[in-house]
Amino acid sequence: MDIDIEMIEQFLEECEDRRSLSAMFKERFPGVSLTRCEPSDIAGDTPFRSCQEFDIHLVDGRDHCWKITQELIEATGVIVVEKKQ
Repeated sequence: MDIDIEMIEQFLEECEDRRSLSAMFKERFPGVSLTRCEPSDIAGDTPFRSCQEFDIHLVDGRDHCWKITQELIEATGVIVVEKKQ
């Protein structure tokens, strides 16, 4: 799958309505999964991209179980971890 991480990062940075983020993401990036979680849910894993307000982790969901990956070519989705302000 071809994930444009720069476009996703820009979308996340510009999204002001966090309650509608999932629905807007699905509309904008069909076929790319989005998971949101708390920082404690993914503690210890290095984000693929770290921004001021959130971290982005890549997910490889090609097999039965998902796994975190650092390889963009393997990614089928993203995990967005909003940083506590």
